Amino acid sequence: MLTAEEIKKSIIQLPEKEYRKLRKWFSERDWEEWDKKIAQDTQAGRLDFLAEEAAREKKSGMLRNL
Repeated sequence: MLTAEEIKKSIIQLPEKEYRKLRKWFSERDWEEWDKKIAQDTQAGRLDFLAEEAAREKKSGMLRNL
């Protein structure tokens, strides 16, 4: 397996077009991982406090329409 340092050196040598493709791939991969984590946290109930907070603020009139 390549080390991070070896990968960095290879990335620096990429032509601009290939570098942009790699950046796009990294970005898409990050968002996919984020989506998976949010789904897992939602299923596990770790985000319930957000819905509860919004409900309290709506009930108290603190929540405004956008």
